[in-house]
Amino acid sequence: IRIFPDVPVSSKPTEVRMGKGKGAPEYWAARVKPGRIMFEIDGVPLAVAEEAMRLGAAKLPIKTRFVARPGEHA
Repeated sequence: IRIFPDVPVSSKPTEVRMGKGKGAPEYWAARVKPGRIMFEIDGVPLAVAEEAMRLGAAKLPIKTRFVARPGEHA
């Protein structure tokens, strides 16, 4: 995994008055720009890696693309 969640996202509970500081961190997020490589696979045949990435990409809410290094063979 080439990305790391390093941005804290905070929120205050509902029905809380304004002021009194910032809310506690609820979860962590990562900003991922288009074109960023998110995952790398090594040590398996190219066909197995393509299938694993295809199955994983189905669970992501974004369009994905499989990229192999030049010279890699099936």
